[in-house]
Amino acid sequence: MTIVVGYAPSTQGRAALRAGLRYAARTGAPLLVAAHQHVAPGAGATAATEEEIRAELEEQGAADSEVTIRRGPDREIGEFLLSTIEEVDAELVVIGLRRKSPIGKLNLGASARRVVLGAPCPVLAVKDEDPA
Repeated sequence: MTIVVGYAPSTQGRAALRAGLRYAARTGAPLLVAAHQHVAPGAGATAATEEEIRAELEEQGAADSEVTIRRGPDREIGEFLLSTIEEVDAELVVIGLRRKSPIGKLNLGASARRVVLGAPCPVLAVKDEDPA
């Protein structure tokens, strides 16, 4: 069984990747990084390239890790992650969440909510780094 990490080059994506790497190291499960669409200033909607993800793995001290990378097509993040989870029969999915104000904590983002409610496996939602 595989661990799927929802990844975009952001603090949330890096937090999810870090948590996924730790879990994979502990369990010996293979890791699949699902690089989903995000909006990059000046570039519009794009997904991280394999080179960008490998550079992030190296920065996190996991350059030698066996990691499969799948880039998301032009579709909604939740749909892409759920189809990836089902295709690889994932044992766990890891997603990153933004830190929110106390009122904002009552509401998950639409994509995160879709993954949490629709995934056939456990979902680990991690917060991004504290900006302080």
